[in-house]
Amino acid sequence: MSNSGSRRVVWAGAGMKTSDGAGVKLTRVIGQPNLPDLDPLLMLDEFGSDDPNAYIAGFPEHPHRGFETVTYMLDGRMRHRDNKGYEGLLQSGSVQWMSAGRGIVHSEMPEQDHGLMRGFQLWVNLPAKDKMTAPRYQDIQPDKIPTATLAEGVEAKVLAGTVCGVKGPVDTGATEPFYFDIHLRANSQVDIALPDGHNAFVYVYEGAASVGDGAEAKLVPQQTIAVLSTGTKLHVSAAKDTRLILVAGKPLREPVAKYGPFVMNTQDELRQAFADYQAGKF
Repeated sequence: MSNSGSRRVVWAGAGMKTSDGAGVKLTRVIGQPNLPDLDPLLMLDEFGSDDPNAYIAGFPEHPHRGFETVTYMLDGRMRHRDNKGYEGLLQSGSVQWMSAGRGIVHSEMPEQDHGLMRGFQLWVNLPAKDKMTAPRYQDIQPDKIPTATLAEGVEAKVLAGTVCGVKGPVDTGATEPFYFDIHLRANSQVDIALPDGHNAFVYVYEGAASVGDGAEAKLVPQQTIAVLSTGTKLHVSAAKDTRLILVAGKPLREPVAKYGPFVMNTQDELRQAFADYQAGKF
């Protein structure tokens, strides 16, 4: 039986401990020296603590231009506000897909002073033609995120993309992203179809997963990212209860110029972004 269509792990590694915002401790998984990006996926941060001192200061007002931020809350509550008067609440199990477009200034602040705060923030690039569009938000509450049964003992919350006939609620753009939060019970396995041309990764946040088919399978432990080869399907199995995110996106294959909160195509566009922000044009 040929495995030519099966994806395998081409690189695996742990994230880098860092901090962002007003000193919130997090793990930078994509956007670190060992994995600068995975076109069109620019950054992945995992945050998680039951110590309020590690998250209470939150992410005060800061700008973005030229890409999308995807915040997926596993546990906790975060209040989002921006300079256009928009306000939203991220709670356990919800996702906010924000397209910064030509510019937004916003804050993300915890609405709790105790308990567990845990989740992910993903940055997805925008194509050059969409970088200066109007900002937009998709705030999706937990009851709007469908669950798909992928195999016996395997379920996925479908945030974006389609799997087993279940379509996620996010209205996706040029990068046609897939974002699944997958729960594998002990001794379960599954084959998941993915578009061949999409770049993709698995990040295990609880347990451990065997990723890939047959002799090419690789054990991916907790808090490890596995970057995948091309292929039309992904085989995953788990000996113990395991949770992971599977994310994929269609590469843009465009030049990337990024600095801090701005992601453009050229250095001139970056300089213009800073000038526009400083001039209050966001």
